[in-house]
Amino acid sequence: MEDIIRYPIGKFTAKESYTPEELRSFIHRIEALPAKVEQAIAGFSEAQFNTPYREGGWTVKQLLHHLPDSHMNAYIRFKWTLTEETPTIKAYDEKRWAETPDTKADPALSVALLKALHAKWISLLKEIPKEELKRQFFHPDTKKYLSIDSLMGMYAWHGDHHLAHITSLKERNGW
Repeated sequence: MEDIIRYPIGKFTAKESYTPEELRSFIHRIEALPAKVEQAIAGFSEAQFNTPYREGGWTVKQLLHHLPDSHMNAYIRFKWTLTEETPTIKAYDEKRWAETPDTKADPALSVALLKALHAKWISLLKEIPKEELKRQFFHPDTKKYLSIDSLMGMYAWHGDHHLAHITSLKERNGW
C-alpha cells in the first residue's frame, strides 16, 4: 500500500526512443498541469495545505512549491542542452529545497509561477526541431546522460506524479 501512495501512477521508466504521438502527449500533459493543479486544490483550507500526502511525506503546500522549483530546474536544463554541447548540469537537493522559508508562503505564489513557467516552457517544447530531441546533458549525481525527449517524458510523468499525490490524498480523506 505504501508504494501505491508514494507512486500513485507508478515509477517513470525512460525508453530509448519516443513516437511523435508520445512526444505530443508529453507536451500536452506538461501544458495541462497548472490548470489541473489549480483545480485539484480549489477551496483547500490551510489545514489541507499542511497535510502530508503520506506519512513522512511532503505536505500539499510543499508539493505545490516543489513543482515550480523542479520544473524551473528542468526548463534551464532544456535550455542548456539546446545551447551547449552535452553540458554537465547543476544538481540540487530537492529535499532541502522543500524546507526553505519560501515553502511556508501562500501556495498561490507557486501556482502562479507554475502557470507562467509552463506557458514559456511549452512555447519552447513545441518548437524543438526533431533532430535536437536526442541532444543530451550529463547529470553529475547519477553519472548518466539524459536526452531531451527522455526529459520530456520524465517531466510529464513528474507533474502527473505529484498531482496524483494531491488527488489521491483528497480521495482518501473524502475532501
